[in-house]
Amino acid sequence: MNPGEGSALELAAKRLERAVALLEQKMAQRVAEADTGGLFDQDRARLAADLDAAKARERALEEAGEQASAALGRAIAEIRAALGDDAEADEADEVDDAEAEDADESDDDLVEGPPFDAREEV
Repeated sequence: MNPGEGSALELAAKRLERAVALLEQKMAQRVAEADTGGLFDQDRARLAADLDAAKARERALEEAGEQASAALGRAIAEIRAALGDDAEADEADEVDDAEAEDADESDDDLVEGPPFDAREEV
């Protein structure tokens, strides 16, 4: 072997070692990416299941709210029927009377103290 051939062989061996090392790094990266992708898929599946459960609960709550509203409407109608139609008219009269009393009281608040006599000197 010539001295030049030995160095060329060593140089080729070093290039081969670097190529193998680079290949191993790339393979390790691919394996890591594949593992990470699996975790994302698991998280996505779990989140999708949670979302489906939340939507089902929302529908159930909306239905329960509608049923409660209908039941309250029926109860109100039954109470009004038990009190008679006059109950609504009496209620309206009571509101009008209360508003009139409030208006009278607010007028009284404007005039406090003795009446003003324009002839008095200031």
